Amino acid sequence: MEPNLNQERQQAHALLDMLPAEKLNAVRSLLEVMLEPLARSLALASVEEEEITPETTAALEGARASLARGEGIPHEEVLREFGLTK
Repeated sequence: MEPNLNQERQQAHALLDMLPAEKLNAVRSLLEVMLEPLARSLALASVEEEEITPETTAALEGARASLARGEGIPHEEVLREFGLTK
């Protein structure tokens, strides 16, 4: 038999009301993770800065120059190549 969802919610609220204030934040964080784990993980992840090497800088400059010369591939062509057009 399926549990009464309303009753489950009432019991959860009652337990929350009994929690000391210092534990409430931990429970809230846990609920957030349960509801949306990826967004929470991304928000808490540290930012890793990777040093740009001279080779990477040269490649980026070359790519930008190529685009400035009009040598890029049109968006529609890329979509067509991957079968993403109607």
